[in-house]
Amino acid sequence: MPLVHRFCDGETSHRLAVKVVQYGLYPRFGQNHREYPELECEVFGHKFKNPIGLAAGFDKDGEAIENLRKCGFGAVEIGSVTPMPQKGNPKPRVFRLLEDDGVINRYGFNSQGVGAVSNRVQKAYDPKSPVFFGVNLGKNKATDDARLDYEVGVNYFGAHCDYLVINVSSPNTAGLRSMQNKDSLKKLMDTVKDAVNRIDSESRPKVLLKIAPDLIDSEKKDIADIVMDKKYGIDGLIVSNTTISRPDSLQSDNKDETGGLSGAPVKLISTECVRQMYKLTKGAIPIVGCGGVSSGADAYEKIRAGSSLVQLYSAMVYQGFPVVGRVKRELAELLRKDGFKNVAEAVGADHRS
Repeated sequence: MPLVHRFCDGETSHRLAVKVVQYGLYPRFGQNHREYPELECEVFGHKFKNPIGLAAGFDKDGEAIENLRKCGFGAVEIGSVTPMPQKGNPKPRVFRLLEDDGVINRYGFNSQGVGAVSNRVQKAYDPKSPVFFGVNLGKNKATDDARLDYEVGVNYFGAHCDYLVINVSSPNTAGLRSMQNKDSLKKLMDTVKDAVNRIDSESRPKVLLKIAPDLIDSEKKDIADIVMDKKYGIDGLIVSNTTISRPDSLQSDNKDETGGLSGAPVKLISTECVRQMYKLTKGAIPIVGCGGVSSGADAYEKIRAGSSLVQLYSAMVYQGFPVVGRVKRELAELLRKDGFKNVAEAVGADHRS
């Protein structure tokens, strides 16, 4: 990875990594494919070989789905996908914070659109695959009524994935995060549920809501109330997206770039948000912990705080794909050390203690 960082900027490295996976050029050796009995779990009615998932943002256009399933993940998520193709924000728009193991991006939902992406998804989707597969949905920049864009996404992908993610928390599309307020979110989820209900029951996906880590307490409470109300059809939460905050600890010269901050600097913010949402939902709604996971200890913290599953992405910027095997190995060791027979026993352990 240091060589890649030396010769390629952030976005070029990203595109290169996607192509490497797409054409199967990634290393086939190492610990990524080793699985551990302690990591087997059942969430959303699906049996996972491990709780480690790939977060949205890596394979935005579904170009490498088949090979990503072979990289050791328990789940793979693509996107965000917008209805119409759009270029996103002007370049440069990806910045490494090398001293902080962080990344700032302001991609702005660059997407090839639902037409191109859905063709790939339909060819690659295998409902019998043990790797849980999800599509993250976004809105076009020019769309006034966001509900229509998410409805289009459900119509294109709902029958060809295991779960859909309603992404209303990216900081790089103007006005998007306002969809997290109570009234807007209720209207949006009404629309999404109606669209999902039109899908044949045997093919109907789970619906997850992805939220920001920067919400105030009252907003988190409102979201918890909506998620707990079955009439809105939300099956789980992804906590969380990137942050617009800038911790005082940041050292990189890129720290003041506009965009969402991910990687190690967002870990504590994200984990605390997991903890709060688990408490507000009384542990009744599965949470996918996302943000700053680069080791087994990071994943374990999120699980103990209330995550049933975890996701990573920015860690691959600094450690490459071997980070997947490392996280699994270290997480299994920590579970054994603390006397847990499996992941499920550790979910929310901090609240019980």
